[in-house]
Amino acid sequence: MRPPGIRRFDMADITDHDHGISTIDAEFLRPRTTSIHLIVERGRAAIVDTASNHAVPVVMQALAQKGLAPEDVDYVVLTHIHLDHAGGAGLLMSKFPNAMLTVHPRGARHIADPRRLIEGTIAVYGQEAAKRLYGDIVPVAPERIIETPHGASVSLNGRELRFVDTPGHARHHVCIVDERSGHVFAGDTFGLSYRELDRDGRCYSFPTTSPVQFDPPALHRSIELIESLRPGAVYVTHFGQVRDVPRLAADLHRLIEAHERVAMEARDLGPARNELMKQALTRILRDEAQRQGWPPELALEVLGWDIELNAQGLGDWLDTLAAASTRTGNA
Repeated sequence: MRPPGIRRFDMADITDHDHGISTIDAEFLRPRTTSIHLIVERGRAAIVDTASNHAVPVVMQALAQKGLAPEDVDYVVLTHIHLDHAGGAGLLMSKFPNAMLTVHPRGARHIADPRRLIEGTIAVYGQEAAKRLYGDIVPVAPERIIETPHGASVSLNGRELRFVDTPGHARHHVCIVDERSGHVFAGDTFGLSYRELDRDGRCYSFPTTSPVQFDPPALHRSIELIESLRPGAVYVTHFGQVRDVPRLAADLHRLIEAHERVAMEARDLGPARNELMKQALTRILRDEAQRQGWPPELALEVLGWDIELNAQGLGDWLDTLAAASTRTGNA
């Protein structure tokens, strides 16, 4: 695993799609694990998600390769405020004199004052790892923040970007509907899809239940909402463009239900709970590898870290359910 901030190339790794949409490899942890999306409309640009501070030079290089200046960026758009999506937002905004930042209303105060965001990240990764992964998080001035609840929209040089509320992975998650293409920028709501596991052009999606706000019923509804929009393509932050949306949505529903079963079977197992859930999730991944035609060891290599995070997120969900049950019992 390559430390963040160590560039592989002098040029950014960019994949161009239709409708002026491009995927930029943020070069975070390993190649093609975290993407930043660029939308260009007649010389004006929007950046969707930012990855970490270490990705800022990558974004600036990508803009230069596209013939765009920092002054040409109108929006930095956040799907949610987890630091692998938003950690570089403040530093990147300092490079773009004309840009406004969009974020779910639940996330706006944390972008303006990121102290609790940093504390939450340290709780998941530990202080040393959080510092190494994300650096110093820079706040964004409140007057440069646009809150985007469900139904809000912004105009990128006449191109409407519409926001839909999509909780389940996080309560502060939105997806962005690009009205020109009909495509959806889905952050983590539509799962993980690392390109190493594509087979014969067939992509896949695997759910992310990482800490701390996993909510299965809400996530099922959010996936149904995305599918109901009938997008020709969805862009996920981990990683890039996926198509065949109905098939992927069905896979996500099935796999989320499997994660729920793992959690419920482990809920009363005490200190051994996390380790037993990781073992069970590894079995789910091996079964999925057989279903999708992935080499099992490659699947474990590519998705192994996400299995760890998924187990942590399931544990947090169980703790939330237990707390809610206690409150109800005391009422």
